[in-house]
Amino acid sequence: MRGSRTSIEKAAVVLLPTHKKLATHEVVVHQKLAEKIAGLLGTEFAGLYDSAIHTSPNLYYIPSDTLIGKQDNSILNIQSADDLFGGLIAQPFMATKAISHPLLKDATAQPPGWSRQFHEDAGDAVLGGFTVFNEADALKAGRLILADGPARIKPVLATAGRGQIVVSNESELAAAIAEQNMEEVATWGLVIEEDLTDVITLSVGQVQVAVIVASYHGTQCLTEDNNGETVYGGSTLWIVRGGYDQLLQLELDEPVRRAVTQAMQYEKAAFECFPDFIASRRNYDIAQGTNSRGERCSGVLEQSWRIGGASPAEVEALVAFAADPDLQRICASTHEIYGETTLPADASVLYEGDDPDVGFISKFTKVQPYER
Repeated sequence: MRGSRTSIEKAAVVLLPTHKKLATHEVVVHQKLAEKIAGLLGTEFAGLYDSAIHTSPNLYYIPSDTLIGKQDNSILNIQSADDLFGGLIAQPFMATKAISHPLLKDATAQPPGWSRQFHEDAGDAVLGGFTVFNEADALKAGRLILADGPARIKPVLATAGRGQIVVSNESELAAAIAEQNMEEVATWGLVIEEDLTDVITLSVGQVQVAVIVASYHGTQCLTEDNNGETVYGGSTLWIVRGGYDQLLQLELDEPVRRAVTQAMQYEKAAFECFPDFIASRRNYDIAQGTNSRGERCSGVLEQSWRIGGASPAEVEALVAFAADPDLQRICASTHEIYGETTLPADASVLYEGDDPDVGFISKFTKVQPYER
C-alpha cells in the first residue's frame, strides 16, 4: 500500500537543509523517515532539495529545523500543514524554548515579534522562569530565580539537554552567564528557569501527514553519550488516531492528563499569538518535578515544531494507521544507544555505526500493541 494521499498530490518529498548542522546519523535517519513519508503521500523521495532541480510548486518538505520567516521561504510555496513535516514561524526565537517564559517586566532587550499575550494565555502551562536577550537581563533574571532556590541556565539552541548549568549563588550565576555566546543570545534568547528535582519528562504531541492525524502522550529516557554526558536516549509514545480530544478519551493517569491539557493550552496560545505559524509536527516536553519549596510542579519546557528525536516513532504510527484503517491505538518507541551493543531482535534499525560527530551510536524503533 502506497498510503493515503492529500487533496493536492505532491510531486516529491525532499529534505530541506537549514542553518542547523546535522550529525551523520541524523542525516541517515531523516532520509529513512523521508522514504516512509513519501510512501504515505503516494509519491517519491527525491533527496536533498535543490532549487535548480526541484522546480515543482507541489513539493513536500522535511526541513532539518523549524523554518523561520514566511517571506524568506516564499519560494517554497508552503501554504499549510499539508506542505511540510515540521513548522514555519515568523521570528528566530519562536523556534526555541525561548518562547516558554516571559521577559522581565523591565527587560532592556526585546526581539521583534515578541508576544506578551502568549505568556498570559499560556498561564500555568509553563514553569517559573524568564527568557532574556542580553547579559544585564540574564543577571537580573537569575538573581530573581535564586531568591527562591537554584536556577537552571539553558542555552536555547542546545539539544538533548546539553549545555545546561545549574547555579546556586550569584557568583556561579555570573560565571555561567559569562560562558554564554551573547551574540547568539541576542538573536535566539537564553532561558533561566527554576531548577526542579525528581523530574519526570513527559512528551505530548500531534502529527499529520496526508489525511492521517495522530496524537500521543509518552515518556522520555536519558542515557550517557560517548563523552559521559547525560543526553536524550529515546521516547516511548502511546498514540491514538485523531486529535487531542481522542487522546483525552483514554483512561489517563492524572499527571499525564495534566500534561496533555498543558500542551493543548500552550499550543492554542501559540496559534493565536504567533502570525503565520504553520506546523504539521508539534511536540511538547512537559517537566513534572519538585521545586526548592517542596511544591510539585508541571509545565511545558519547550516545543518542537520540526522533525525530532521522537519522529521515528511518530512516523511508524502513521504508517501503521495507513496500513490498517481499523487500527485506533498503537505504542511506538525510539531508542538511541551510544557505544557498541547488541540490539533487540525486534528492533527496526535506523542507524548503527561510528558517527564522526558523536562516536558509535545505534538508533532504532520498536512497535507494540497499545497497552497501559
